[in-house]
Amino acid sequence: MPDRATPATSPASSAASASPPPSASARRSDATRAAILAAARARFAADGYERATIRAIAKDAKIDPSMVMRYHGNKESLFAAAVSVDLRLPDLSALPRDQVGHALVSHFLDLWEESGELTAILRVGVTNTAGAERLQRVFREQLLPVAQAVCPDPEQVPARAALCASQLLGLALTRYVLRIPAAVALARQEALAWLAPTVQRYLTAPSP
Repeated sequence: MPDRATPATSPASSAASASPPPSASARRSDATRAAILAAARARFAADGYERATIRAIAKDAKIDPSMVMRYHGNKESLFAAAVSVDLRLPDLSALPRDQVGHALVSHFLDLWEESGELTAILRVGVTNTAGAERLQRVFREQLLPVAQAVCPDPEQVPARAALCASQLLGLALTRYVLRIPAAVALARQEALAWLAPTVQRYLTAPSP
């Protein structure tokens, strides 16, 4: 008696059987993790590292503090997970060299307005060694290549990048962390008009 033919299985049905949809418990776990990280970013940005507590973050996330510990172990690990900063710097290589400063300051102004993570890491960085190291690494790895692309003297790249950071971080500190009234009151175009020429000079002007 001939064997019965085995029905063909389509690739789509094989993929569906190989990758079942996430369970309800997995979805709850993802939602809890997202709530913890959002609450942590907001709390670190508002209170800084030292004053932000696991209990306060758990309260903001509307969960028990033990759940925060379950997912992240301690505050240092939570901070590392919550504040992972990508400056999302645009490709400036196509711009005329004398417009890089304007584009860079414009990008950072947008970034500070949109990202609570940057405010959090800046607030923590001025009071905590781990936060300072994280901020240094972010700017070293992401801002230094911009300076390398336009700086007239390769040996001066680190110094020029540091000077650019002094302007970008200085404005952020006074405007978003310390909230000095005059800095807060500056319209975006005013801040851009003041900072862009200085950052451009740091990047491309002859060495004084």
